[in-house]
Amino acid sequence: MKTKIWTALLALYIVWGSTYLGIRFAIETIPPFLHAGIRFLISGLILVIWQRAAGHELPTRKQWISTAIVGTLLLLGGNGLVSWAEQFIPSGIAALVIASIPMFLVIGEAIRPNGIKPNWQGILGLLAGFVGILILIGPAEISGSTTKFDPFGVMAILFACLFWATGSIYSKTADLPKSSLMNTGAQMLMGSIGLFIISAATGELNGWDPSAVSARSLMGLTYLIFVGSLVGFASYGWLLQNAPISLVSTYAYVNPIVAIFLGNWLASEPLEPRIWLAAGIIVGSVIFINSTRPKTQYKAKEVLVESRQ
Repeated sequence: MKTKIWTALLALYIVWGSTYLGIRFAIETIPPFLHAGIRFLISGLILVIWQRAAGHELPTRKQWISTAIVGTLLLLGGNGLVSWAEQFIPSGIAALVIASIPMFLVIGEAIRPNGIKPNWQGILGLLAGFVGILILIGPAEISGSTTKFDPFGVMAILFACLFWATGSIYSKTADLPKSSLMNTGAQMLMGSIGLFIISAATGELNGWDPSAVSARSLMGLTYLIFVGSLVGFASYGWLLQNAPISLVSTYAYVNPIVAIFLGNWLASEPLEPRIWLAAGIIVGSVIFINSTRPKTQYKAKEVLVESRQ
């Protein structure tokens, strides 16, 4: 059993860590919001049909509304903005900033009514994490590097973190399907609707030539659908049933490191000392924050939505 657990965990590390590079390849010739809409429409349909065939009930009307809210916040506000931002910033940097989502969750929990306030260790972890982000994306006088990242891309990623945290917090009390995979599939379906609407509203399709889509973009989109979404979530669902949550949740710490390596190896993205320094501070602060959170907060539903791509 231990061998199976570590094999599944390693697959999860690689799969979800590689989705950021898959997004970068997909949006080279496919508009970002459109690509995400196609990805989640197909993945969502497969998951919902699969779970229905396995005997799970379809979401009720109220649950469809809840999954629409969560799916819009996570997949349109979260994943959609990440996809848009990767037009301007490296995929590894996007993954590293997204790794700070637990920091936004702590802040969201603190300000919502009846939310859980962080202790002094949590506040210390928050401060350290934001120092790491400042080192990563701050001006040269602070970061000590001449490499600059597009400010609009960086802001989009930070807003993606905010949307992700909001959706995660809302999901804690929302009426959602009991089956985690049915829940995920429904969120994907409902989120894809918002992605298609934004794609049309922002004029992504104006002048876009489907015949000009490259083989690499198609491969990236196919990978995201069948490996990133389906294999990743199937592995994750199995791990939730067979491994400790504390072990499963380590994917959130490993994913950005995998993304940075793959981005540098396969897409020649920058890899310099300040990136590793920022990575160590951000990931370390997230581990520290999570270690100080009450154990009752570690629920499968929360882990599922904290930093998936």
